[in-house]
Amino acid sequence: MSSVFVDQKRQAPSLRRRCAALMRGALPALALLAGSGLGLEAAANTLTQNVSWTIDRPGTTAKYRVVAYGDSIYAGYNGSTLNAAKYAAPTVDAEYLAAKWNASIESVRRAKSGAIASDVYNNKIVAEKSYMQAASTRVVTFEMCGNDGLQARSAFKSQSGTCNYSGMNNAVAACKTYVAAAMDYINANAYPGVKLKVISNLHYPGYAADNVQSSCKDPSTGASVNLQSLFLPKLATMNYWMCEYARQKGFQCADNFAQYMGADYDSNGDGKIDSDALRYVAGESETSYVTRISSTLRATIRDANTHFVSASSSYDYIQSDDTHPTYNGGTVSAGLFGGTTGSGASRYPSISGGKNPIWNQYGHERMGWSISTSNPASP
Repeated sequence: MSSVFVDQKRQAPSLRRRCAALMRGALPALALLAGSGLGLEAAANTLTQNVSWTIDRPGTTAKYRVVAYGDSIYAGYNGSTLNAAKYAAPTVDAEYLAAKWNASIESVRRAKSGAIASDVYNNKIVAEKSYMQAASTRVVTFEMCGNDGLQARSAFKSQSGTCNYSGMNNAVAACKTYVAAAMDYINANAYPGVKLKVISNLHYPGYAADNVQSSCKDPSTGASVNLQSLFLPKLATMNYWMCEYARQKGFQCADNFAQYMGADYDSNGDGKIDSDALRYVAGESETSYVTRISSTLRATIRDANTHFVSASSSYDYIQSDDTHPTYNGGTVSAGLFGGTTGSGASRYPSISGGKNPIWNQYGHERMGWSISTSNPASP
Protein backbone atom coordinates (compact mmCIF):
# COMPACT_ATOMS: atom_id res chain seq x y z
CA MET A 1 0.00 0.00 0.00
CA SER A 2 2.71 2.47 0.92
CA SER A 3 4.46 2.04 -2.44
CA VAL A 4 1.28 3.08 -4.24
CA PHE A 5 1.10 6.32 -2.31
CA VAL A 6 4.79 6.99 -2.95
CA ASP A 7 4.26 6.54 -6.71
CA GLN A 8 1.30 8.90 -6.68
CA LYS A 9 3.31 11.55 -4.85
CA ARG A 10 6.16 11.24 -7.30
CA GLN A 11 3.82 11.72 -10.24
CA ALA A 12 1.88 14.62 -8.71
CA PRO A 13 4.38 17.40 -9.64
CA SER A 14 4.42 16.19 -13.24
CA LEU A 15 0.62 16.17 -13.38
CA ARG A 16 0.48 19.63 -11.87
CA ARG A 17 2.95 20.93 -14.43
CA ARG A 18 0.90 19.46 -17.30
CA CYS A 19 -2.34 20.89 -15.91
CA ALA A 20 -0.71 24.28 -15.39
CA ALA A 21 0.57 24.29 -18.95
CA LEU A 22 -2.86 23.36 -20.24
CA MET A 23 -4.53 26.14 -18.29
CA ARG A 24 -1.93 28.71 -19.38
CA GLY A 25 -2.90 27.96 -22.95
CA ALA A 26 -6.65 27.64 -22.44
CA LEU A 27 -7.59 30.38 -20.04
CA PRO A 28 -6.39 33.42 -22.03
CA ALA A 29 -8.47 32.33 -25.02
CA LEU A 30 -11.50 31.60 -22.87
CA ALA A 31 -11.10 34.88 -21.02
CA LEU A 32 -10.98 36.71 -24.35
CA LEU A 33 -14.23 35.06 -25.44
CA ALA A 34 -15.95 35.71 -22.13
CA GLY A 35 -14.88 39.34 -22.20
CA SER A 36 -16.06 40.06 -25.73
CA GLY A 37 -19.33 41.87 -26.36
CA LEU A 38 -21.59 38.82 -26.56
CA GLY A 39 -19.11 36.43 -24.95
CA LEU A 40 -19.31 32.76 -25.79
CA GLU A 41 -22.62 33.12 -27.61
CA ALA A 42 -21.53 35.46 -30.41
CA ALA A 43 -18.39 33.44 -31.04
CA ALA A 44 -20.48 30.28 -31.43
CA ASN A 45 -18.40 28.52 -28.79
CA THR A 46 -20.04 26.30 -26.21
CA LEU A 47 -19.40 25.69 -22.54
CA THR A 48 -21.29 22.93 -20.76
CA GLN A 49 -22.56 24.20 -17.40
CA ASN A 50 -24.56 21.40 -15.79
CA VAL A 51 -25.77 21.81 -12.21
CA SER A 52 -27.92 19.71 -9.90
CA TRP A 53 -29.08 21.57 -6.80
CA THR A 54 -31.66 20.30 -4.31
CA ILE A 55 -33.84 22.60 -2.25
CA ASP A 56 -34.03 20.68 1.04
CA ARG A 57 -37.38 20.80 2.80
CA PRO A 58 -37.08 20.02 6.54
CA GLY A 59 -39.42 17.42 8.01
CA THR A 60 -40.33 15.70 4.75
CA THR A 61 -38.95 12.68 2.88
CA ALA A 62 -40.66 13.43 -0.45
CA LYS A 63 -38.31 14.59 -3.22
CA TYR A 64 -39.26 15.59 -6.76
CA ARG A 65 -37.30 16.81 -9.75
CA VAL A 66 -37.38 19.80 -12.12
CA VAL A 67 -35.38 19.17 -15.31
CA ALA A 68 -34.29 22.20 -17.34
CA TYR A 69 -32.59 22.04 -20.75
CA GLY A 70 -31.13 25.08 -22.45
CA ASP A 71 -28.26 27.41 -23.17
CA SER A 72 -26.55 30.09 -21.09
CA ILE A 73 -29.82 31.48 -19.75
CA TYR A 74 -30.85 28.36 -17.85
CA ALA A 75 -27.16 27.69 -17.11
CA GLY A 76 -27.03 30.88 -15.07
CA TYR A 77 -24.05 32.11 -17.08
CA ASN A 78 -22.26 35.02 -15.44
CA GLY A 79 -19.20 35.52 -17.62
CA SER A 80 -17.15 32.88 -15.82
CA THR A 81 -15.79 29.68 -17.34
CA LEU A 82 -15.70 28.09 -13.87
CA ASN A 83 -18.99 28.90 -12.13
CA ALA A 84 -22.59 29.95 -12.70
CA ALA A 85 -25.48 31.38 -10.72
CA LYS A 86 -26.74 28.98 -8.07
CA TYR A 87 -30.25 30.41 -8.33
CA ALA A 88 -30.80 30.46 -12.06
CA ALA A 89 -34.47 30.50 -13.06
CA PRO A 90 -35.10 26.70 -12.83
CA THR A 91 -33.73 26.61 -9.27
CA VAL A 92 -35.79 29.64 -8.32
CA ASP A 93 -38.81 27.68 -9.55
CA ALA A 94 -37.67 24.74 -7.41
CA GLU A 95 -37.97 26.99 -4.35
CA TYR A 96 -41.54 27.85 -5.30
CA LEU A 97 -42.35 24.17 -5.74
CA ALA A 98 -40.72 23.23 -2.42
CA ALA A 99 -42.92 25.73 -0.59
CA LYS A 100 -46.08 24.79 -2.53
CA TRP A 101 -45.68 21.00 -2.30
CA ASN A 102 -43.95 20.83 1.11
CA ALA A 103 -41.29 18.62 -0.47
CA SER A 104 -37.61 18.70 -1.38
CA ILE A 105 -37.09 19.66 -5.02
CA GLU A 106 -34.07 18.73 -7.13
CA SER A 107 -33.32 21.26 -9.87
CA VAL A 108 -31.36 19.56 -12.67
CA ARG A 109 -29.97 22.02 -15.23
CA ARG A 110 -28.55 20.42 -18.38
CA ALA A 111 -27.30 23.51 -20.14
CA LYS A 112 -24.70 24.56 -22.69
CA SER A 113 -23.72 28.21 -22.89
CA GLY A 114 -23.39 29.33 -26.48
CA ALA A 115 -25.52 26.52 -27.90
CA ILE A 116 -27.85 27.23 -30.80
CA ALA A 117 -31.28 25.59 -30.93
CA SER A 118 -30.14 22.50 -32.84
CA ASP A 119 -27.37 21.92 -30.29
CA VAL A 120 -29.73 22.22 -27.33
CA TYR A 121 -32.13 19.83 -29.03
CA ASN A 122 -29.63 17.19 -30.16
CA ASN A 123 -26.99 17.30 -27.44
CA LYS A 124 -29.08 18.15 -24.40
CA ILE A 125 -32.74 17.22 -24.81
CA VAL A 126 -32.21 14.09 -26.93
CA ALA A 127 -28.78 12.97 -25.76
CA GLU A 128 -29.62 13.55 -22.09
CA LYS A 129 -33.22 12.36 -22.05
CA SER A 130 -32.53 10.11 -19.05
CA TYR A 131 -32.77 13.12 -16.72
CA MET A 132 -36.43 13.72 -17.58
CA GLN A 133 -37.20 10.00 -17.51
CA ALA A 134 -36.49 9.62 -13.80
CA ALA A 135 -39.58 8.63 -11.82
CA SER A 136 -39.16 11.66 -9.54
CA THR A 137 -39.52 14.14 -12.43
CA ARG A 138 -42.57 16.39 -12.22
CA VAL A 139 -41.56 19.46 -14.28
CA VAL A 140 -39.65 19.65 -17.57
CA THR A 141 -38.73 23.05 -18.96
CA PHE A 142 -36.50 24.29 -21.75
CA GLU A 143 -35.33 27.39 -23.55
CA MET A 144 -33.44 27.85 -26.81
CA CYS A 145 -32.99 30.08 -29.90
CA GLY A 146 -31.29 32.99 -28.17
CA ASN A 147 -27.91 32.17 -29.69
CA ASP A 148 -29.42 31.68 -33.15
CA GLY A 149 -30.65 35.25 -32.91
CA LEU A 150 -27.47 36.64 -31.35
CA GLN A 151 -25.26 35.09 -34.01
CA ALA A 152 -27.50 36.30 -36.83
CA ARG A 153 -27.58 39.79 -35.31
CA SER A 154 -23.79 39.87 -34.95
CA ALA A 155 -23.33 38.76 -38.56
CA PHE A 156 -25.78 41.37 -39.82
CA LYS A 157 -24.08 44.17 -37.89
CA SER A 158 -20.79 43.33 -39.61
CA GLN A 159 -22.27 43.67 -43.10
CA SER A 160 -21.36 46.46 -45.49
CA GLY A 161 -22.61 47.15 -48.98
CA THR A 162 -26.06 45.69 -49.69
CA CYS A 163 -27.91 44.19 -46.73
CA ASN A 164 -28.55 40.45 -46.76
CA TYR A 165 -31.44 39.43 -44.50
CA SER A 166 -31.13 35.66 -44.97
CA GLY A 167 -29.20 35.08 -41.74
CA MET A 168 -31.96 36.40 -39.50
CA ASN A 169 -34.64 34.63 -41.53
CA ASN A 170 -32.70 31.37 -41.20
CA ALA A 171 -32.45 31.86 -37.44
CA VAL A 172 -36.23 32.25 -37.19
CA ALA A 173 -36.79 29.12 -39.30
CA ALA A 174 -34.33 27.07 -37.22
CA CYS A 175 -35.98 28.24 -34.02
CA LYS A 176 -39.41 27.14 -35.19
CA THR A 177 -38.09 23.76 -36.32
CA TYR A 178 -36.27 22.85 -33.13
CA VAL A 179 -38.80 24.27 -30.69
CA ALA A 180 -41.50 22.08 -32.24
CA ALA A 181 -39.15 19.08 -32.35
CA ALA A 182 -38.16 19.58 -28.70
CA MET A 183 -41.76 19.64 -27.54
CA ASP A 184 -42.60 16.53 -29.52
CA TYR A 185 -39.57 14.72 -28.14
CA ILE A 186 -40.28 15.70 -24.54
CA ASN A 187 -43.91 14.65 -24.93
CA ALA A 188 -42.79 11.25 -26.23
CA ASN A 189 -39.94 10.63 -23.77
CA ALA A 190 -40.51 12.38 -20.45
CA TYR A 191 -41.62 10.35 -17.43
CA PRO A 192 -45.39 9.76 -17.71
CA GLY A 193 -45.92 11.29 -14.27
CA VAL A 194 -44.64 14.72 -15.32
CA LYS A 195 -47.23 17.31 -14.27
CA LEU A 196 -45.94 20.37 -16.09
CA LYS A 197 -43.97 21.16 -19.26
CA VAL A 198 -42.86 24.76 -19.84
CA ILE A 199 -40.95 26.69 -22.49
CA SER A 200 -39.35 30.04 -21.66
CA ASN A 201 -39.33 32.53 -24.52
CA LEU A 202 -36.75 35.24 -25.23
CA HIS A 203 -36.11 38.68 -23.82
CA TYR A 204 -34.41 41.19 -26.13
CA PRO A 205 -30.82 41.74 -24.92
CA GLY A 206 -29.28 44.99 -26.07
CA TYR A 207 -32.61 46.54 -27.06
CA ALA A 208 -31.49 50.12 -26.43
CA ALA A 209 -28.07 49.59 -28.02
CA ASP A 210 -29.74 48.38 -31.22
CA ASN A 211 -31.47 51.69 -31.80
CA VAL A 212 -28.88 52.64 -34.42
CA GLN A 213 -28.56 52.42 -38.19
CA SER A 214 -26.96 49.53 -40.05
CA SER A 215 -23.67 49.76 -41.93
CA CYS A 216 -25.25 48.05 -44.94
CA LYS A 217 -27.93 49.47 -47.26
CA ASP A 218 -31.34 47.98 -47.96
CA PRO A 219 -31.45 46.58 -51.52
CA SER A 220 -34.82 48.24 -52.25
CA THR A 221 -34.42 51.69 -50.71
CA GLY A 222 -30.67 52.10 -50.78
CA ALA A 223 -30.84 53.43 -47.23
CA SER A 224 -29.49 52.01 -43.98
CA VAL A 225 -31.97 50.25 -41.68
CA ASN A 226 -32.62 50.70 -37.99
CA LEU A 227 -31.32 47.56 -36.26
CA GLN A 228 -33.96 47.60 -33.54
CA SER A 229 -36.76 47.92 -36.09
CA LEU A 230 -35.31 45.00 -38.04
CA PHE A 231 -34.64 42.64 -35.16
CA LEU A 232 -37.74 43.23 -33.01
CA PRO A 233 -40.25 41.64 -35.46
CA LYS A 234 -37.89 38.67 -35.94
CA LEU A 235 -37.62 38.12 -32.19
CA ALA A 236 -41.38 38.52 -31.87
CA THR A 237 -41.90 35.84 -34.52
CA MET A 238 -39.66 33.44 -32.59
CA ASN A 239 -41.51 34.18 -29.36
CA TYR A 240 -44.91 33.80 -31.01
CA TRP A 241 -44.12 30.30 -32.22
CA MET A 242 -42.68 29.27 -28.87
CA CYS A 243 -45.94 30.17 -27.17
CA GLU A 244 -48.18 28.99 -30.01
CA TYR A 245 -46.47 25.59 -30.26
CA ALA A 246 -46.75 25.38 -26.48
CA ARG A 247 -50.51 25.90 -26.78
CA GLN A 248 -50.77 23.25 -29.48
CA LYS A 249 -48.54 20.66 -27.81
CA GLY A 250 -49.54 20.74 -24.15
CA PHE A 251 -46.84 23.06 -22.81
CA GLN A 252 -47.09 26.29 -20.88
CA CYS A 253 -45.24 29.38 -22.12
CA ALA A 254 -43.35 31.57 -19.66
CA ASP A 255 -43.45 34.89 -21.52
CA ASN A 256 -40.14 36.37 -20.47
CA PHE A 257 -40.26 39.01 -23.18
CA ALA A 258 -43.33 40.54 -21.53
CA GLN A 259 -41.92 40.12 -18.02
CA TYR A 260 -38.56 41.70 -18.86
CA MET A 261 -39.42 44.32 -21.46
CA GLY A 262 -42.66 45.75 -20.08
CA ALA A 263 -43.03 47.87 -16.94
CA ASP A 264 -45.13 46.68 -14.01
CA TYR A 265 -47.45 49.66 -14.25
CA ASP A 266 -49.62 51.22 -16.96
CA SER A 267 -47.24 53.66 -18.66
CA ASN A 268 -49.43 54.55 -21.65
CA GLY A 269 -52.83 54.88 -19.97
CA ASP A 270 -54.51 52.08 -21.91
CA GLY A 271 -55.85 50.48 -18.72
CA LYS A 272 -53.38 47.56 -18.77
CA ILE A 273 -50.12 47.01 -16.92
CA ASP A 274 -47.45 47.05 -19.62
CA SER A 275 -45.99 43.62 -18.77
CA ASP A 276 -49.48 42.12 -19.01
CA ALA A 277 -50.38 43.92 -22.23
CA LEU A 278 -47.26 42.58 -23.99
CA ARG A 279 -48.02 38.94 -23.18
CA TYR A 280 -48.88 36.36 -25.82
CA VAL A 281 -52.64 35.76 -26.00
CA ALA A 282 -53.59 32.13 -26.57
CA GLY A 283 -55.07 31.62 -30.01
CA GLU A 284 -54.06 34.94 -31.55
CA SER A 285 -52.53 34.97 -35.01
CA GLU A 286 -48.86 35.50 -35.75
CA THR A 287 -49.67 38.73 -37.57
CA SER A 288 -51.68 40.04 -34.63
CA TYR A 289 -48.96 39.26 -32.10
CA VAL A 290 -46.04 40.58 -34.15
CA THR A 291 -47.92 43.79 -34.97
CA ARG A 292 -48.84 44.31 -31.32
CA ILE A 293 -45.24 43.86 -30.18
CA SER A 294 -43.38 45.64 -32.99
CA SER A 295 -45.86 48.47 -33.63
CA THR A 296 -48.96 48.95 -31.47
CA LEU A 297 -47.24 48.62 -28.07
CA ARG A 298 -43.67 49.28 -29.12
CA ALA A 299 -43.58 52.58 -27.23
CA THR A 300 -44.08 50.67 -23.97
CA ILE A 301 -41.07 48.38 -24.53
CA ARG A 302 -38.05 49.31 -22.44
CA ASP A 303 -34.54 47.88 -22.22
CA ALA A 304 -34.42 45.35 -19.38
CA ASN A 305 -31.36 47.05 -17.92
CA THR A 306 -33.97 49.38 -16.42
CA HIS A 307 -37.05 47.37 -15.58
CA PHE A 308 -39.60 49.68 -13.97
CA VAL A 309 -41.64 48.08 -11.21
CA SER A 310 -43.39 51.40 -10.67
CA ALA A 311 -43.24 54.83 -12.26
CA SER A 312 -40.41 55.80 -9.91
CA SER A 313 -38.58 52.56 -9.11
CA SER A 314 -36.57 50.21 -11.33
CA TYR A 315 -34.21 47.23 -11.19
CA ASP A 316 -31.48 46.00 -13.51
CA TYR A 317 -32.43 42.64 -15.03
CA ILE A 318 -29.35 42.32 -17.27
CA GLN A 319 -25.69 41.83 -16.35
CA SER A 320 -22.93 44.10 -17.62
CA ASP A 321 -22.54 41.97 -20.78
CA ASP A 322 -25.94 43.37 -21.86
CA THR A 323 -27.21 39.83 -22.45
CA HIS A 324 -27.56 37.55 -19.41
CA PRO A 325 -29.99 37.93 -16.50
CA THR A 326 -28.94 39.23 -13.10
CA TYR A 327 -29.25 36.89 -10.13
CA ASN A 328 -29.21 36.65 -6.36
CA GLY A 329 -27.68 34.04 -4.08
CA GLY A 330 -24.10 33.33 -5.10
CA THR A 331 -22.55 30.84 -7.50
CA VAL A 332 -21.77 27.14 -7.89
CA SER A 333 -19.02 25.37 -9.82
CA ALA A 334 -20.07 24.89 -13.44
CA GLY A 335 -17.90 24.97 -16.52
CA LEU A 336 -14.42 23.76 -17.40
CA PHE A 337 -14.11 21.51 -14.36
CA GLY A 338 -17.58 20.03 -14.40
CA GLY A 339 -20.72 20.90 -12.49
CA THR A 340 -22.00 20.98 -8.95
CA THR A 341 -24.24 18.45 -7.26
CA GLY A 342 -25.34 19.85 -3.93
CA SER A 343 -28.19 20.86 -1.69
CA GLY A 344 -29.26 23.54 0.73
CA ALA A 345 -32.18 25.01 2.57
CA SER A 346 -34.59 27.27 0.73
CA ARG A 347 -33.98 30.98 0.95
CA TYR A 348 -37.74 31.35 1.40
CA PRO A 349 -39.30 28.34 3.20
CA SER A 350 -42.72 29.98 2.92
CA ILE A 351 -43.85 32.15 0.04
CA SER A 352 -46.90 34.34 0.51
CA GLY A 353 -49.15 35.10 -2.44
CA GLY A 354 -47.03 33.13 -4.90
CA LYS A 355 -44.18 35.68 -4.97
CA ASN A 356 -40.96 35.68 -3.00
CA PRO A 357 -39.74 39.05 -1.62
CA ILE A 358 -37.34 39.64 -4.54
CA TRP A 359 -39.45 38.19 -7.37
CA ASN A 360 -39.18 41.37 -9.47
CA GLN A 361 -35.69 42.59 -8.52
CA TYR A 362 -33.44 40.31 -10.61
CA GLY A 363 -33.71 38.78 -14.08
CA HIS A 364 -33.46 35.15 -12.93
CA GLU A 365 -35.89 35.75 -10.07
CA ARG A 366 -38.43 37.19 -12.51
CA MET A 367 -37.99 34.28 -14.92
CA GLY A 368 -38.22 31.70 -12.13
CA TRP A 369 -41.41 33.31 -10.90
CA SER A 370 -42.80 33.34 -14.45
CA ILE A 371 -42.18 29.59 -14.75
CA SER A 372 -43.75 29.02 -11.33
CA THR A 373 -47.09 30.62 -12.21
CA SER A 374 -48.09 27.38 -13.96
CA ASN A 375 -47.01 25.06 -11.13
CA PRO A 376 -49.66 22.47 -10.24
CA ALA A 377 -51.12 22.41 -6.74
CA SER A 378 -49.66 19.00 -5.94
CA PRO A 379 -46.99 16.64 -7.28
